[in-house]
Order: sequence, then C-alpha cells, then structure tokens
Amino acid sequence: MKKDQVDKLRNQLSVESKNGIDFTIAATIIWAAIAFIWTFKSDSYNKAVLVFIAGGPLLPFAFMLSKVLKITWKIEDNPLQPLGLWLNFAQLFYFPFLIFILIRQPDYFVMTYAIITGAHLFPYSWYYRTKLYAICAGAISLGSLLLALNLKPADQFYIGIWASFCLFILSLGLIADYKKKVTVYEK
Repeated sequence: MKKDQVDKLRNQLSVESKNGIDFTIAATIIWAAIAFIWTFKSDSYNKAVLVFIAGGPLLPFAFMLSKVLKITWKIEDNPLQPLGLWLNFAQLFYFPFLIFILIRQPDYFVMTYAIITGAHLFPYSWYYRTKLYAICAGAISLGSLLLALNLKPADQFYIGIWASFCLFILSLGLIADYKKKVTVYEK
C-alpha cells in the first residue's frame, strides 16, 4: 500500500469518525468528575478507587455521544479502522503501574492516571492526521507532572481540572479540524 493510499484511508477515518470527538467530549466530562472526586474529604486510596469507577463508563458514554453526534464507529471498508480500538486498549498495559501507585503512593494516583490518559492520545495524531492529539498528549502529561510536583496532596484535584480543560480544548480543536477536512473530503 502506498503512502497516498494510507493517507486517503486516514482522511476517511478522520472525517467519518469526526476525529474521535465522541471520546474526547466523554473524557472531558469524566475528568471533571475525577477532579470533583479528588476534592472529597477522604484518603487518597479511597478517592483513587472511586476514580477507577468513574472512568469505567467512558466507552458507553462515548458510544451514546456517537449516536447523538452521528459519528460512525465502524468503517467497514477501511482496513485501518480496527487500529483505533487497539490504540485505545494499549493504555491498559500501563495499568499495572497505576495499580502500583494506588497501593504504594495513592496521593499521586490522579497524576499517574492523567499522564497515562494524556500519553495514550499521542498516536491518534497519526491516526486522525491532526497534530492536536500530540499537543494535548504533551500538555496533559507534562502539565500533570508539573502540577503534582508543586501541589500538596490535598490540592491534586487541580490535575483533574487540568486534564478536563485540555480535553475540552482538544475537542474544540478537533471539531474545527473536522469542519475544515469535511469540506475538502467532500470535493
């Protein structure tokens, strides 16, 4: 397969899947909920367990949003389409590290979870042909680290706010990118 053929398939994914905005919007809301959970007057371990629970509905929430926003989840004639799901599952291999942090250093759980979330966005830059995912991956990951290094454990909820904010800005950027591409793709 030639590069221009691959690029055509990536353009199709970007337009028909609307750059994955169903996932980024769902993640924006879930990270706002995570920030809220981290404000609870409880120990970090219990808050981290609640964060795991709060992150669980991401896939069904994104699926519901895809119906509302008329986003195609499965593009039958595109051989690259299954890669999106595989890229998403790749973050699960970082979860042993997350479990370790939960058990040994729960004060830094939300930072670790945010870094994993941010970092897993990076390959979607290639997948959807937009640099926005790469920029957001770096912003969430590095921003979360810097916040954790400078905040008291009681103030780690700002990391959830930061991740939610970055995902919100990413969603807006992806919508603009989609609108630009759809006019070119339809020609």
